[in-house]
Amino acid sequence: MGRTEREADMPKYLMLKHYRGGRPALNSVPMDQLTADEWAAHIAYMGDMEQRLIASGELVSSEGLAMGGSWVRFDGEGRPPVVDGPFAETKDLIAGWMLVEVDSYDRALALASALSAAPWAGGDPLGEWLELREVMGAPPAEAP
Repeated sequence: MGRTEREADMPKYLMLKHYRGGRPALNSVPMDQLTADEWAAHIAYMGDMEQRLIASGELVSSEGLAMGGSWVRFDGEGRPPVVDGPFAETKDLIAGWMLVEVDSYDRALALASALSAAPWAGGDPLGEWLELREVMGAPPAEAP
């Protein structure tokens, strides 16, 4: 099924969640100090938000990331070096993301605010800072 012209023009925004390293959350209890019920409530909130965004047609992608990772680069044919750090903060920083396609920046702000409100310790909102970034569009096609 093809996309309408309006849908093709809708901007995409990446909402990045962070493990640590960014501005502190309002409810800054470390993840390893949450109770099983608190963690379950947080995960349920994230799942519910994802389902609402699927239903509204705004969710493009949503993933959580493990804390481990590797650096990889091209270093000649058949020789990709792989190392475990040092990382530019991202290994410990980026926890996951939601990529949304919305009709406005204001809608992206509202969704980021809702994502930041996920319950945390004591059932209170996490109040984490999220990095909100618009996905770059392709450069305009040149006229023939």
